[in-house]
Amino acid sequence: MGKLSSTQKRVIGIFGHHGCGKTTFMDAVLKDFSTADRIGQRYLDKESLEKEKGSTFSNHIFSVDYDDVRMFFIDTPGSSEFLGDIETALHAVDNVVIILNGGSGVEVTTERIWTVSRELKKPVTFLINGMDKEGVNFGKIIEDLKEKFENGTKVVPFHVPVGEGEDFKGLCNLITKKSYVYDENGKGQEIELPENAKAYFEKYHSELVEDIVENDEEILEKYFEGGEEAITSEEFFKCLHKAVESDVIAPVLIGSAVKNIGVDRFMYVMKSIGESADERTFKTKNGKEIVSDINGKLMGLIIKNDVDPFVGKLTFVRIISGELKPGSSFYVLQEESQEKASHIYIPRFDKNDETEDAGIGDIIVIPKLKSSKIGETICMDLECEEIEVPNYPEPMISKSIIPKSKNEIDKITSALSKLSESDPTFGWEFDSETGETVINGVGSIHLEVMTERLKKNFGVDFEVGKPKIAYRETIKVPSQAEYKHKKQTGGHGQYGHVKIKLEPITRGEGYVFEDQIVGGVIPRNFIPSVDKGIKEGIKKGVLAGYPVVDVKVVLYDGSYHDVDSSDIAFQIAARTAFKEGLKQGNPVILEPIMLVEIFVPSEYTGGVMGEVTAKRGRPMGMESVGSGNDKISAEIPLAEMLDFSPQLSSLTSGKGYFTMKFLKYTEVPGDIQKKIISENTQEE
Repeated sequence: MGKLSSTQKRVIGIFGHHGCGKTTFMDAVLKDFSTADRIGQRYLDKESLEKEKGSTFSNHIFSVDYDDVRMFFIDTPGSSEFLGDIETALHAVDNVVIILNGGSGVEVTTERIWTVSRELKKPVTFLINGMDKEGVNFGKIIEDLKEKFENGTKVVPFHVPVGEGEDFKGLCNLITKKSYVYDENGKGQEIELPENAKAYFEKYHSELVEDIVENDEEILEKYFEGGEEAITSEEFFKCLHKAVESDVIAPVLIGSAVKNIGVDRFMYVMKSIGESADERTFKTKNGKEIVSDINGKLMGLIIKNDVDPFVGKLTFVRIISGELKPGSSFYVLQEESQEKASHIYIPRFDKNDETEDAGIGDIIVIPKLKSSKIGETICMDLECEEIEVPNYPEPMISKSIIPKSKNEIDKITSALSKLSESDPTFGWEFDSETGETVINGVGSIHLEVMTERLKKNFGVDFEVGKPKIAYRETIKVPSQAEYKHKKQTGGHGQYGHVKIKLEPITRGEGYVFEDQIVGGVIPRNFIPSVDKGIKEGIKKGVLAGYPVVDVKVVLYDGSYHDVDSSDIAFQIAARTAFKEGLKQGNPVILEPIMLVEIFVPSEYTGGVMGEVTAKRGRPMGMESVGSGNDKISAEIPLAEMLDFSPQLSSLTSGKGYFTMKFLKYTEVPGDIQKKIISENTQEE
């Protein structure tokens, strides 16, 4: 395929709850429109860990060419603990496809993706996968979708099934009125509308037609004058495209990835009504709209970093404006790093295709960039603004990793650096005082996956410590403290003297420093030294060594020596005074509280509610979410959630699931504080 215009490109995100069949559906796309030879191989899950667990743990990006259109797909994880990848994909794509499991219907991730898509004004298409599963009820799923999501946007079937469950053989397009049945090899054949599709056709056909024509006055007038026969399929598709783009309609498609039914019809719909790259807008962090101009300055968003065992680092970039050619230089804005695109590739699932140019709507692969992280902006100069990206969730759980030999230390450092570049919700640090390397993640599953990647992808051998919670320390009452650092060592000595006040401030405000020095009792050039020393002291509190938050420090007095005062002397004085002030301020430990939403069959609600209470949880409400399921909302300490997943599975026979996100920090009960302090003292 030759050079394509932006109107010939579709950037599509594939989202859905864990187990809905996203990756299997992509297998079917690859079999029909690329070089894959069969379905069920999970071609995109190239990590051994993903294949072993049958789950996707990071975004997988590839493209296929369909007729005269190039479609870029981002297959995303289903677990909410990989929210960083999901949010990145949502910001990068032009079209959101939410896949539902035909046997399960609307699930928690369905709702979350829908909500974020609405916030970002991204058009949504639903696809019900697994229509061949036993007990599937297409009408019930449609009603659930309407009940959940029809609030300004109409959820309307675009396809209806030919048979359901084990009898599912194909589908009927409600606009073209064409029906297709598929053989065991997934090959479709057009047929007359069969009897077992007529009931659904009659129920939803008129609804779809009326919802479409309402979006164009000219088409609506034609409809009133001559009925739908007066409107061509091309006019219907053009009008539907406009309705989807305006978030007026969210069409519902159907299929079966396993039986390869409807995959070709899905591709046809995405070509016909999907948003092209020149129809979507991006914004800078300052809210300025980015004009997608092929003749404008280059702007792109880094959406993935990968490591190829032969090539090395690979960076995936979504081009938003301008062009990039091989040999061109550009900047990674946040890193202020000048880079060169020695080669540019179009991502394929098997072997990437080298290309001579990249423009609006392309996702490209650039090898061997020096400095690039997910969410960063590429541009032609350092004068451009950063592209708006998600507010990624903060890591809340940490573990220590201990190399089994000194030879592993350098390997661990290199591997962790690469992992942190590939996941904005993963972090690590080396604690020089304890000699531990500490990794941080969103949840237990997230950290488990990252440690397995360290071992399997980078060949690092280490032991993993127990999970640690991101506790914080603060004070409850105002206090005062002073410290005079005075040391004579021969020649110039050291002298720094500070008097400070500590005050508790509103939860979430962090750290505030106020300078009230008058009369030059401390020279102006040493005030930043005091602030720096306090910031160093904030890193470890006096109870259990956790970072200190929500405290205001006022520097109101002190003294200095003309010869012996120095930056380091005032840093030491400030840090020591701050520690003393903490001790006098009735210090307490704060723990992270999570907002947890638990979805369970109604018969298990009572037992799960009891478990929430046993975990020091505060139930915030319970509501029916249809199909005999309830949603329990609760505020629960993160420390109590580490083992909740297996417990919930046991309580609900594997039918319950939950999501959680950080809500706030609150003071831990006295008995638990004593336990935390004791455990940290023993570790030291």
